[in-house]
Amino acid sequence: MTDARINWAPVPLRIIIGFGFMYHGWPKLFSTEGHAMFLGMLQGIGVPGAEVMAWLVGALELFGGAALMLGAFTPIVSALLIGNIAGLAALLLRGPGYLSLNLRAKRSTAALIAAVLGATLPANEARAQSPAENTGVEVSTREIRPNAMAIRYSTVEVDGLDIFYREAGPVDAPTVLLLHGFPTSSHMFRNLIPALADQYHVVAPDYPGFGNSSMPSVDEFEYTFDRLADVIEAFTDELGLTSYSLYVMDYGAPVGFRLAVRRPERVEALIVQNGNAYVEGLLEFWDPIKAYWNERSTENGDALRGLLDIGATKWQYTHGTRNPEAVSPDGWNIDQRFLDRPGNQEIMLALFYDYGSNPGRYPVWQAYFREFQPPTLIVWGKNDHIFPADGAYPYRRDLENVEFHLLDTGHFALEEDGDVIASLMRDFLARHVGKTAQ
Repeated sequence: MTDARINWAPVPLRIIIGFGFMYHGWPKLFSTEGHAMFLGMLQGIGVPGAEVMAWLVGALELFGGAALMLGAFTPIVSALLIGNIAGLAALLLRGPGYLSLNLRAKRSTAALIAAVLGATLPANEARAQSPAENTGVEVSTREIRPNAMAIRYSTVEVDGLDIFYREAGPVDAPTVLLLHGFPTSSHMFRNLIPALADQYHVVAPDYPGFGNSSMPSVDEFEYTFDRLADVIEAFTDELGLTSYSLYVMDYGAPVGFRLAVRRPERVEALIVQNGNAYVEGLLEFWDPIKAYWNERSTENGDALRGLLDIGATKWQYTHGTRNPEAVSPDGWNIDQRFLDRPGNQEIMLALFYDYGSNPGRYPVWQAYFREFQPPTLIVWGKNDHIFPADGAYPYRRDLENVEFHLLDTGHFALEEDGDVIASLMRDFLARHVGKTAQ
């Protein structure tokens, strides 16, 4: 059985109409100038009993508008509509002066309406969610399930550190672990994650000192690639990631290849994007950093601080791209915000220095490639000055099952060729990784 509440208009429309009635009713009752102006209008057009009518119309509009927003009775709505038409006709005869209510009256009206809306919206929301209450018809509701493709932003404690990560996709699907580079964070994967999440469980952590993860000082944490790998390994254990495809880029390569050597049984496939594992890839860009490896002096360290300013960060994103104007400035501006935190430069200098530990590991990583032969997809920005294409070719010496793509872009290839990389990954993973999500 239906009741007498208004069901001919959606809730937002009823609220808007009711608001309008209340807005006009309040000053007729509580503003001296507003009441006098409306009374004068009624008297001017010859309405009998204008004084009583002014109070009556004000009360009808004010309380009737509130009742309408609450979904009250149809007779009130009919009276309001008739009264509003009459008032509009009177307004047209009177002229625009009636609209010039004083500011105090308008402020009072707004305060009243805000209070009424605060009480009204929850009631209407509940009514909208329970259609059977209005119609008497039993309505079945289905469970609203979270969107598995939506990115979830989480933090987990690992070795006393808060490790931030982005995650999307069904947790029972094959996992893709995305390891970011310098000076960025999991933010670099913001577009790649949803491009894979319909078929894969995608996880992208921030290392300590990067992005939204904890940033202990260099006195509190040993910023080496061994320690970063320790934390990410513990992170995968904490999340229960027992198998995954590794996407490694820049710093992600020395972190990810350490994981692969430690837990080769977990790695289902490799996606290498401008991540180095061969001495051929360390060319002239690395000369001042190599000097720091050879002598960890203040002078050599200070010579590298220019790599940490906004100009250098922007350069990393735009150098070698086909169209720099197509690259969003959000990337370098967000990265720079994290780089500019007090103490972060010392962290980055510590990692510049410890990068010198990686070339000595290259033979170990190459032996892993030869022994375990993980299916590998190379997607490399060939115009990268930091990790040039010279470092991409040698992977083909050690890997038998490798798919090789040089892209006409720079260091952060995802910024300009993200769609291409996502498409290549989907095709590659579909052929080489376990059954995808349905």
